[in-house]
Amino acid sequence: MRPLHFIRRGQPVALANVPPERTLLELLRDDLGATGTKEGCGEGDCGACTVVLGEREGTGDQERIRYRAINACIRLAHSIDGMALWTVEDLTEDPLIETSDAHTAAGLHPAQEAMVQAHGSQCGFCTPGFVMSLFAMYQNRCCKGEAITRADAVHDLSGNLCRCTGYRPILDAAQAMGDLPVQAVNETKLLQQLKLLAIDRQALEPDLTYISPTTEAALLAARAAHPQAQVVAGCTDVGLWVTKQHRQFAQVLDVTQAAELRRIERDAGHLRIGAAVTLADAFGALQQHWPDALRFAARFAGLPVRNSGTLGGNVANGSPIGDSMPLLIALRARVELGSVRGTRELALEDLYTGYRQNVMAADELLLRIHVPLPQPHERLRAYKVSKRFDDDISAVCLVLNLTIEHGSVQAASIGAGGVAATPARARAAEAALVGQPWSEATVQAATAALQAEFNPISDMRASSAYRRAMLAALPLRFWLETQGGAPASLDLLALEELP
Repeated sequence: MRPLHFIRRGQPVALANVPPERTLLELLRDDLGATGTKEGCGEGDCGACTVVLGEREGTGDQERIRYRAINACIRLAHSIDGMALWTVEDLTEDPLIETSDAHTAAGLHPAQEAMVQAHGSQCGFCTPGFVMSLFAMYQNRCCKGEAITRADAVHDLSGNLCRCTGYRPILDAAQAMGDLPVQAVNETKLLQQLKLLAIDRQALEPDLTYISPTTEAALLAARAAHPQAQVVAGCTDVGLWVTKQHRQFAQVLDVTQAAELRRIERDAGHLRIGAAVTLADAFGALQQHWPDALRFAARFAGLPVRNSGTLGGNVANGSPIGDSMPLLIALRARVELGSVRGTRELALEDLYTGYRQNVMAADELLLRIHVPLPQPHERLRAYKVSKRFDDDISAVCLVLNLTIEHGSVQAASIGAGGVAATPARARAAEAALVGQPWSEATVQAATAALQAEFNPISDMRASSAYRRAMLAALPLRFWLETQGGAPASLDLLALEELP
């Protein structure tokens, strides 16, 4: 078992004998005594455990540090190997965080000072997590000269929950910290340290308990050699197996360091998203072509989850309530599977054979998702129905992608989640739409087909009857929106503008 290496407080840290299933939160609190990072929900929902990772991005003169706020409770410790780490204790102790005024003592970091001045903390349990999300926001926005808007603050703090303050003072702090004396990470020094750390790590023997290949070929070879290893990406689901089910793994195969799987590429007709691309980056690429995906991403999960979780992991996991699959099915996406024997492609909806079961062989991995670029006259709407607006699991997810031209439906693809044992394509509803005039009567026929196509269950999130009602209501909502009706969605409601 090779040691775990990372940079903290401007110094390399090496920790030996870290079990492959140990979480980053356990490492911080139990091994390093960094108890400022709190354990709240243990499932990536509350944000009390938020820390910030820094990772090299780009090459040559364009190389920089990418800062990501992530949930430590469900992130495996070994996954940060080779990165920089900040906890709430580090903001006043890291020599790489330098003030812009050489004659002024650093004191509290602006993320902390702004919370003090805005009275953003009451009981204080959630405060360290908020401060770390603010720190990532500060590095990514304020240090680049960007002013933080209210919408920016809501977006970047979407993974942090607070029971006391009602959020207004915390949002005030987010907008105010850019006005305080600058304290920024010296990225030149940090890049040098991370490069030296990478050289040192290359000299180490490969780890056979936490296997993290850096190329696609090495990854597929490791999969063939260790088919029993637990495959992980961002661990936003596998992490729950550790925290809630107390599972242990003799071997873990991490796909996120394979360079080829971290790329987003575009050709004349497709967007190719590597399986290790984070949900945040994947949705960022998708929304450039389908603007509705931006709103959908905000409903998908809080930013720390999207910063860790990967699109490929979400798809390969195959949960019937996973939100990315209905979207990708509606976009007619195909998945690329690979092994040492070669690669193959199939429609995403054909990947699944049953509840969390798929067609992949023991030596295969999901490598890329191929998404056709939009054609003229396509209209996409993605709807998520859940009990809570932010950071909640869908009761029903329905995504409709229709090509409407000259008043009739020329093509249709509909993805559905939460209504069957797998994410599914609504082929009967599509057939009821294609070739028909785009009218309320056509939509009513399609909703009848949609309700007949699925027999959803009742569970803690919704009853079968409610899910069936949503299958009827959402296509009608789409039709009303195409007729000029205002979209009825909470994310379009500006609370500040209400009387």
